[in-house]
Amino acid sequence: MYVVDSDALLDDAFATLTLKRKLESGRLPAENLPPTIVGRVARADRAATDLAVEAAAAAAPVWGTVDPETRIEEFGTLLYRRLADQAERITEVLVQEGHPLALARWQVSGALEVFGPESLGFYRSQMLQEYRHGERVISVRRRPDGVVCLNPPQNAPLSSALLGVTAIMAGNALVVRAPRSAPLGVMYVLQEVVAPVLAELGAPAGTLGVVCGDPAPMLDAWLESPLVDDIMYFGSSENGMRFQERCIAAGKKPILELAGNDIVLVWKDADLELAAEAITESFYGSGQLCMIPNQVVAHPEIADRLLELLAARAAEIRPGRSSEEGVLLTPVLRNEKFFACLRDAVEHGAEVVCGGHAVQADGVRDTAGIFLEPTVVKVRGLAGAREVAAVRDETFFPLLPVIVAEPGADDELLERFLDFVNGNAYGLRNSAWARDPAVIDRIVTRITQGGLLKVNDSHIGFLPYLPTHGGTGLTGGVFGEANYPILRTSHIQGVSVATGARPSEAVFGAWRALKAATAGATAAGATAGDTAAEAAAGA
Repeated sequence: MYVVDSDALLDDAFATLTLKRKLESGRLPAENLPPTIVGRVARADRAATDLAVEAAAAAAPVWGTVDPETRIEEFGTLLYRRLADQAERITEVLVQEGHPLALARWQVSGALEVFGPESLGFYRSQMLQEYRHGERVISVRRRPDGVVCLNPPQNAPLSSALLGVTAIMAGNALVVRAPRSAPLGVMYVLQEVVAPVLAELGAPAGTLGVVCGDPAPMLDAWLESPLVDDIMYFGSSENGMRFQERCIAAGKKPILELAGNDIVLVWKDADLELAAEAITESFYGSGQLCMIPNQVVAHPEIADRLLELLAARAAEIRPGRSSEEGVLLTPVLRNEKFFACLRDAVEHGAEVVCGGHAVQADGVRDTAGIFLEPTVVKVRGLAGAREVAAVRDETFFPLLPVIVAEPGADDELLERFLDFVNGNAYGLRNSAWARDPAVIDRIVTRITQGGLLKVNDSHIGFLPYLPTHGGTGLTGGVFGEANYPILRTSHIQGVSVATGARPSEAVFGAWRALKAATAGATAAGATAGDTAAEAAAGA
C-alpha cells in the first residue's frame, strides 16, 4: 500500500491517485518514487494475519504474568517519554495522511494524556484492591482476557491504535489492523514508538502485532480463530451492531466504538462566549470526528445571541492544506449527503443561519469545491426536533443544528432538556453550559446517557483520569460504557490467600458467630429490663 502526501491531492488529485493505483497494482515499478509518495506498507494476506494471532496467543500467557508495576507504570512511563520525544515526527506523519496540523497536535497531546502519570495512577488503582480479613489476604483484581484484536477507524487510526495499546497494560497481547486507506501512522507509531518499549522491558515476541489489510477478511479471520478473545471494533452503528451479534455467536467479547451524536446543552445563564468557542469544535476536521458536538439545545432566552456568536466563529474556521497553521477544515470528498441533509432540515422548517455551500481551498464558493462551509441551522422546538435527520442521526460533515426550545417555566424546561439528552439513541459524550450550581447539580445527576459528561469545558479536550472513548446506546452497543481498554479487555477475579484458617470455620463459623451475637444481645436486653424494673419498684 502506497501513501500519498495529502497536500498533493489538493494540487492534482487525479494524477496523484492514478500514480497510487499504478504502484499498488504493479503496473509501475517502485523506483525513483516522487516526493508525493511518503510511505509504503506491506499488505498482509490470510497467512500473515493468522501468524500474528498465533504469535499473540503464545505471548499472552507469558506477558500476563509480568507484575503490574512493570506492565503499567514502567511501560506507560517509558511509552510517554518516547511519545513526547517523537511528538513532532508523529505530527508530521499525521499531517501527511491528511490531518490538519492543529488537529494532529491535538491527537498527539491526547495520546500523551492517555499515558500521563495521573492516568497511569488511575489504571493501577483499578487493577488491584487488597484487604486484610483475619487470617486471610483478600484481593479483587482484574485479569487479562488474552488476545485482543483492534480494528481502528479510517478517520483516526493512529490515535485509536494508541488507545488500544492500553490493553497491553492489562496483560493482553494485541493485534492491530492498519487500515489500507491510512496505514502509515499506525505502522509508524507501533513500530517506532511502542515496539521498542516492549523490547526494552523484555516482552515476548507477539505481545504486539500489526498487519495491514482489508477489514472484512481480517475480521472474519479473527472471528473464526479460537485464539482470539476480544475484538475492539470501530465503525458505523449499523455495521457495529451486526458485528456485535457475530462476536457473541463466536464467543468473543465485543468492544464497540461506533457513531456519536453528541449534544451540547446551553442554559440561560451560560457564559455564551465560551460556550460558542466550545461548540464550534463541531466544525473541526469538517465534522469528520466522532467526538465533536453534533447538535445544541439552547434556552430560548439566549438562543439568538448564541447563534450570532456561532455564525461569527464559524466564519473564522477556514479550509486549506493540512500543513498550514490554523487550518481546521478537511476535504469532504462526497458531499451529496451534506446537501441532502441540509435540504431535509430546511424542509422540516429549519433556518440556515450561516454556511451551506461548497468551497475551494482558498474559501471561494464553488459547486465543485471539495471543502464545505461550516453550516449552522436553527431548529425550532424540542417536540419535533428528531424528525430532522441532522438531529436524529450522526452526521459526518460540518452541519450543526441548534435546537431552540419552546418557552416555558425553567424547572419544566430543564427537565425537558435532560429528557431530550437521555433520549438520544447515541451516547458518546455530552456537555453542558450553566452557572447556577443547582442547575449544574441536576444536569450531572440526571444525565445518564453517554460515556463522558463535561460541564463548562471544551467538548473534545483531553483530561487526565477521564475516558477519551466509549459510550452507551448506538455508540457502544449492549455492553457499552466509557472505554478504558485496560479495563474493558480484562475481567474481575476475587482471590483469598489464608494462613492457618480452618475450612470448617469458614463454612460454619459465621452462623455460630451470628447466634452468639444474638444470644449476647438478648441477654443484655434482659439485664437492662431487670435493672429498669428494680429501679421502678424502688421509686
